[in-house]
Amino acid sequence: MNDFHPFGWYAAKIAPHLPKKAFQPVKSRLFGGLAYFLLVTGGILAVSLLSLHPIWNLLISVVLGFSFAALGFLGHEILHGTVVKTPWLRDLLGAIAFWPLCTGPKLWRKWHNATHHVHTQHEEKDPDAWPSMEQLVKSRLLRWVYRIPFPIRAFFAFSSLSVMFTVHSIRMLFSFFRDFRWKNRTVVLLQFFLPWTTWLGLLWLIGWEKWWFAFLLPLLIANMIVMGYISTNHRLNPLVPVNDPLANSLSVTVPKWVDVLHFNFSYHTEHHLFPAMSSKYYPLVKEHIKQMWPDRYHEMPMKKALAALWKTPRIYYEHSELIEPKQGHVYGTLGNGLDPNEIVHRELKQDAQALPTMRQEEWKKASGVEKV
Repeated sequence: MNDFHPFGWYAAKIAPHLPKKAFQPVKSRLFGGLAYFLLVTGGILAVSLLSLHPIWNLLISVVLGFSFAALGFLGHEILHGTVVKTPWLRDLLGAIAFWPLCTGPKLWRKWHNATHHVHTQHEEKDPDAWPSMEQLVKSRLLRWVYRIPFPIRAFFAFSSLSVMFTVHSIRMLFSFFRDFRWKNRTVVLLQFFLPWTTWLGLLWLIGWEKWWFAFLLPLLIANMIVMGYISTNHRLNPLVPVNDPLANSLSVTVPKWVDVLHFNFSYHTEHHLFPAMSSKYYPLVKEHIKQMWPDRYHEMPMKKALAALWKTPRIYYEHSELIEPKQGHVYGTLGNGLDPNEIVHRELKQDAQALPTMRQEEWKKASGVEKV
């Protein structure tokens, strides 16, 4: 699919078919946030103040992890302005919701709202996009990582989901810090360090064993849940020259009760079409997308999307394909030959001689082969 359209093109065609209330803030989402806030507070107090059996602490940790993740999904919605519009209240509520994940609202809006949404799946401008062959050639670390056997790398890649949101948030702080004006840099740092100060203070108060159940294990669980969604949002889609959500985004399907608990976070293509709309109305947006552009829309069950991620590499080749550099195995992306039901690859060696000399040299350097 090469005839791309910007997200506004699609939104303009769908918007007239949506009710006016779909474009208004939905304050009732805060009731769900309050329920999760009470669960988190009660769970942490129970672990901290009671001498419970480790099995009970483990069960509470699981509930806390799910609640941390759900609060992050709500914080994402709040900071898009779909719950409340008043800026100071939006940022305050967003900060509270993101507190367990230790991400500040000002950094999040810069990284996610103003950069990722504007430049989705752009090779150089999207901070969440995975690297291309050109970027692999320039990075000695990446070249070393991609010489690790694929099955081993896939295992560690999925294991790293338990820390990846936290690690990427810290990386984004370093990436965007200088983009803020001097007067805002102090706020950004405070919003980053205050949550960590709270959680490290809790460690000092209750000790390592209880802190593991009250915060660290829940954080790992929350990371895994959040990254389970985020890793499927775009990583099976191509890099694109135009911010076309039907080309660069994937919506996953989960049981209805999971959508309720996770504030419809699974509707990701819909979110990129209408980021300032409450996710409450995304099922309605999906209906219209599937009526108007059924062949362009990408959706699949969460389990199938994760399985496809496990079986494919994360380096882009010619923007529309994925490549395993060492073996020269090339896979399609969604809309470009990827069939999640039967994932197959072609051999780059078969057509490498047809590449321009510069491209041959890039592939040799990235893969470590001496001759093509």
